[in-house]
Amino acid sequence: MTQSPQTQSAQTAGYALQELEKEAGMGAMGEETFAREVRCIDLSDFENRKSEIADELWRAAVEIGFFQVSHHGIALSDIRQAFSMTEDFFSLPDEVKAQYPLARNAGWENKSQVRPSTKTPDQKESYQITRPLMAPLWPGEEELPAFKDTMLSFESQCWQLGMKLLSCFAMKLGFPEHFFEQAHNPDQQTYQSTLRMLHYYATEQSEQGMWRAGAHTDFDCLTLLFQRPGQGGLQVCPGKDLESQRWTSIEPREEVITCNIGDMLMRWSDDQLPSNFHRVRSPLPGEYQGARYSLAFFCQANKDVEILGPQAKYPAISAEDYLQQRIQANFAKV
Repeated sequence: MTQSPQTQSAQTAGYALQELEKEAGMGAMGEETFAREVRCIDLSDFENRKSEIADELWRAAVEIGFFQVSHHGIALSDIRQAFSMTEDFFSLPDEVKAQYPLARNAGWENKSQVRPSTKTPDQKESYQITRPLMAPLWPGEEELPAFKDTMLSFESQCWQLGMKLLSCFAMKLGFPEHFFEQAHNPDQQTYQSTLRMLHYYATEQSEQGMWRAGAHTDFDCLTLLFQRPGQGGLQVCPGKDLESQRWTSIEPREEVITCNIGDMLMRWSDDQLPSNFHRVRSPLPGEYQGARYSLAFFCQANKDVEILGPQAKYPAISAEDYLQQRIQANFAKV
């Protein structure tokens, strides 16, 4: 039976409301546990081992929602160069960065993201690169030489790796192998995957209840997160630990990439793949109190792509509408 647009809209809003209500209850400190393993999956010899790797990715994603990948094909020198450019960008004066303001998922923002879990701004600034939206948002060569070319090249490598991983999930879900690659087509103006550069501010003293980034789930299909050694704070809370809010820290290692399932893929999988909560806590006394930098690539389906799971558990919704719902709940005036 075909549903009316009004019925579909109400069901979609209800789905989004459930997500936000769940997130709003995740602001407590909770407790830290060391009893959980975030698995690291070796991607070497990918084409010959794809079936085996797909099984490993699926198990890690279903059980925890987070995993790490090694031998992923992005050179360590390229990762370090991207981090260097990130530091250079955030070192620009605020009045310069303000010339490239965040709008429609691209540009610079400063402490504008307010998580439903904390209802206070994250202690960070970010700059988002979304290819079709970038024309007025690139710093000039006189400000940051080679910045645009370097970051676009890095973004492209992230896309390639993201599509490789998503092809494994497509196979497990019964979709065609290249289903998600076609849904995240960078040659289309509707492309909305995003490379996000992040700078968490140095802290003079840790305060309980202060988060560099409050507890949240990601909006996308799949997140690739690059971290720097010694700049920790990332913690994950799988769904089975929601009641007790037991958190596991993920130590940063520059040779591996930390990945997690996002809300978009959870819906696309009819909830088979969980999008689990994570946060960035402030440093504790005795820990490194300086600036923290990270790079996140969000695989977000093109605007006009329809999100509908294999069993149609939820009504179809465009990727554009889905992403806008989640952004509006987290950003003011964006």
